[in-house]
Amino acid sequence: MPTRQLRLVRPAETPAPSPAVAIAEALDALRREMEVPEDFRADVLAEAEAAVRADRAVVGDGRVDLRDVPFVTIDPPGSMDLDQALHLERAAHDPGAPEGAAYVVHYAIADVGAFVEPGGAIDAEVHVRGTTLYAPDARTPLHPPVLSEGAASLLPDEDRPAAAWRVVLDARGEILDATVRRAVVRSTARLTYDEAQARVDAGDPADALLLLREVGELRLALERDRGGVSLEVPEQEIVAHDDGTFGLEFRSTLPAEAWNAQISLLTGIAAARLMRAGGVGVFRALPDADPRDLARLRRTARALGIDWPRETSYAELVPTLDSGVPRHAAFLNEATSLFRGASYEAFGGTGQEPGVPDDAAHAAIGAEYAHVTAPLRRLVDRYGTEVCLALCAGEQVPRWVLDALPGLPRTMARTGQRAGSYERAIVDVVEAALLAGREGEEFDGVVVDVEDDRERARRVEREGGDAGAVQRGQVVLTDPAVRAPVEGVDLPLGDPVRATLSEASVPGRRVLFTVGGRS
Repeated sequence: MPTRQLRLVRPAETPAPSPAVAIAEALDALRREMEVPEDFRADVLAEAEAAVRADRAVVGDGRVDLRDVPFVTIDPPGSMDLDQALHLERAAHDPGAPEGAAYVVHYAIADVGAFVEPGGAIDAEVHVRGTTLYAPDARTPLHPPVLSEGAASLLPDEDRPAAAWRVVLDARGEILDATVRRAVVRSTARLTYDEAQARVDAGDPADALLLLREVGELRLALERDRGGVSLEVPEQEIVAHDDGTFGLEFRSTLPAEAWNAQISLLTGIAAARLMRAGGVGVFRALPDADPRDLARLRRTARALGIDWPRETSYAELVPTLDSGVPRHAAFLNEATSLFRGASYEAFGGTGQEPGVPDDAAHAAIGAEYAHVTAPLRRLVDRYGTEVCLALCAGEQVPRWVLDALPGLPRTMARTGQRAGSYERAIVDVVEAALLAGREGEEFDGVVVDVEDDRERARRVEREGGDAGAVQRGQVVLTDPAVRAPVEGVDLPLGDPVRATLSEASVPGRRVLFTVGGRS
């Protein structure tokens, strides 16, 4: 699910003290502190190079030739780790489509399993990493770049091994049939979101990409009917100003991004159905949002001046927001807090009960769901893909997959927690830089969260000393849109306040406000 996205262009020759330089130095220190690996071990790189030398994009032995399908990839500018390529067509063009079919979605996923030897050096390393880590100035890949940005990536005009999904939809966009098989594919174009949007807007009847909008809108409507909600989290770019300060600018999301995301979600829903029917797999589950988080989000909306009527649900509110409006974009960033509690539920593995979990739905999607579409960037997707490939081929799920399934949720929880801590620390760095030098200024905001008496007592016991009347909480500012710790006497939860900036330390990754003084 979405996370906050920040991007920093490192200054080449910027005189100190530049905020961008300070941010870059703080991010480097953060990586050292969290022991984020800078590179891969020599044995991992050697194994990856050997895998590249052995040509995996060979038709035959269970791998079909789909190079005549005009797949395209749609990703942010400059992306090289291309997990997915798509092609959509009307069912009338597919003689194998079942009765009632209206659309056929072809979705090619990078076949990482073709390159990673179970139990080998790469396999061991990716179980340590779990996921690609993203920072505003750099990314720490899950797989060696020779694979993730080379031989395994679905780069254009290159033969690539893939797990090729074929999902058949009816006129409403509902799934009629879904299968996946190993194939060789050849992407015809690497599109950015802007380029994909421009092609759709051009409206050329001969452009198959027009169906992306048609199918995407149908799937969005079905998502709303299921009670799900897609959260379009805008990317923020850290921009240096001529006066030595800097700001955060939101890049509004495009409709093409939402349509593209729906194809990925569609495939994950289809994969979960296959897993349930086969009695083996791993779901991505998310409980309903905690009422306290929803209440906190309502207070955030108030702080940002967003009208959220009491009778309007979160799912009804989100489609009315425009990520191009800064305060709406800030709210969408804060709304990612509702996705806490997501987990993986594995079943049917070695030593596990064969039964599928009774309640493993993903609340934000409104359906059972599995991660299978980003294997270059997320470990669990390789295993989910292998399960679906075996089930569709009528074969036994490989033993190495069954042996790994029981431990996957723990691995993904551990690595996901590290990724979350890394992301939160990055946000702390950026917000501290945004406010540095403004200590003593007052800002309009709303206190959106406060500790209760028990939390305060535990804190006092942990830290020692006398708490007095000081209470801690979180305040969201109106401008700039920052959420930060606040201290004060009897913090007025949900009420507008004038918060004084007490501290903003980029090296310390710390911002602190006070309301009404401190005792």
